[in-house]
Amino acid sequence: MISDRVTRSRVIRTVLSAETEAVAALHARARATYYPDGIPDDGTDWSAAWRAAIERPDGHVLCVVEQGRILGVASFRTPEGAPAGTVKLFQFHVDPDHWGRGIGTALHAECVEQWRADGKRTAVLDVHVDNRRAQTFYAGRGWRPDPDNPPAEGDHHLFQCFSVAGE
Repeated sequence: MISDRVTRSRVIRTVLSAETEAVAALHARARATYYPDGIPDDGTDWSAAWRAAIERPDGHVLCVVEQGRILGVASFRTPEGAPAGTVKLFQFHVDPDHWGRGIGTALHAECVEQWRADGKRTAVLDVHVDNRRAQTFYAGRGWRPDPDNPPAEGDHHLFQCFSVAGE
């Protein structure tokens, strides 16, 4: 399990089940920034989805906490059917009111550290086509289009990959 990291008043740690609602609310605020017509209702119960991710024994959900408030969250694990050396970043969000303060950078670095500790070699993710800010963020950290997973016609997500070893 990942240890807590303290930088000034910032802590990066594993999310607790009791924090599910705070994480789901942060997720909704972040998603709202790249859906110009409002977040589509796809029927997903995001609180239940986050609770399941937090409670999965084979996954990690990390958060950035400052002054007792969750300001960033990341969820990752090896996806079903993937090689053991692959990890998928399923969710990565920073509270929009706190963008530009290094929270995402610190959280991403902690994810990479955990992936290395877990022996992962490749990380993958998908990012919404309208989320230009996230695409720029990921590109700046070495993510690139996944050559094994090009987007299909009409797909709303771009697939990215990252070399955990930094190669």
